[in-house]
Amino acid sequence: MSHKQLDTLIRMSNQIAANNSAYPHDEAAERVANHIQRFWARSMKNLIIEHQQSAGDELSPIAREAVAILAQATIRKQQGISAGEENSYV
Repeated sequence: MSHKQLDTLIRMSNQIAANNSAYPHDEAAERVANHIQRFWARSMKNLIIEHQQSAGDELSPIAREAVAILAQATIRKQQGISAGEENSYV
């Protein structure tokens, strides 16, 4: 994906986070992670996770935490931990 596409994903993540900002921070992050998991293509999720892990400066605090939740779910899935043990977002 191009830099423009990454900018679009950052903007979308922040908008989703803003739409959930009325909830407590942790709940908002879970809701954003769930939304991204359900509606974004795997390539989009992978790109935003990669961005968050390398810098993530442009992401709002809620969006940053949501992407971190997705990253942890990806790691758990790769390690074969069952979805029943924890939330599965990927």
